[in-house]
Amino acid sequence: MRVRRCQAIAAPAPAERTPQGKDRWPQQTVLGKTSNRPCWDTTATLPLVFLCTLGRAGAMREEAADLAAIRPGESVLEVGCGTGELTRRARSRAGSAAIVAGIDPSAEMIGVARAKSQRAGLGIDYRVAAIEALPFADASFDVVLSSLMMHHLPEDLKHLGLAEVRRVLKPGGRLLIVDMKRPTSRLALPIVMHGGMTHGVQDLPAVVSGAGFVDVETGDTRFGPLGFVAAHVPA
Repeated sequence: MRVRRCQAIAAPAPAERTPQGKDRWPQQTVLGKTSNRPCWDTTATLPLVFLCTLGRAGAMREEAADLAAIRPGESVLEVGCGTGELTRRARSRAGSAAIVAGIDPSAEMIGVARAKSQRAGLGIDYRVAAIEALPFADASFDVVLSSLMMHHLPEDLKHLGLAEVRRVLKPGGRLLIVDMKRPTSRLALPIVMHGGMTHGVQDLPAVVSGAGFVDVETGDTRFGPLGFVAAHVPA
């Protein structure tokens, strides 16, 4: 792949268990909204996607799928898949016989993704799970995708999550991350959205390399606030 040329959020306090056995997270503010969702719950990303792409989220996901260069028959996992918009594009490129899966910590988002997949007969395996504890065997996938998710993670979870991604990728498997760039102006969109960011997609290559990936590349997308990181697992 050719090179084309966010303050990390502190980890939330542990969740409490409700009498019904569900997690209840302490209140916190994400994107200016206070809720009881964990900081990496991708429901918080929806307004961000709209603003970063100026309403062209579909085109951004098409570009992400193109950058991943998914081939027919390849197995694909999206981490932080939300409602599955990118995962469905991965299915269209990998073909109906390929294994395609998506994980997200939000049961609400996975419910929407499953419903859309079932209506379209796509057969995508959506699961409620977190990137730091992927429910898949070693060397299960050819490609792992991440879109506007990594900037939500505190630094320790980035390291844990990328180690898990490497574990589930096959030898020679590929990783593609599309995420927000570190702002260079105090008026930059990421700062407006998050109230201050010191890390961005430009800072991920060191973390990706540290997780054991090779051939790490970075580049721009057609959407100004967004860039990408691509890497391989050694063959």
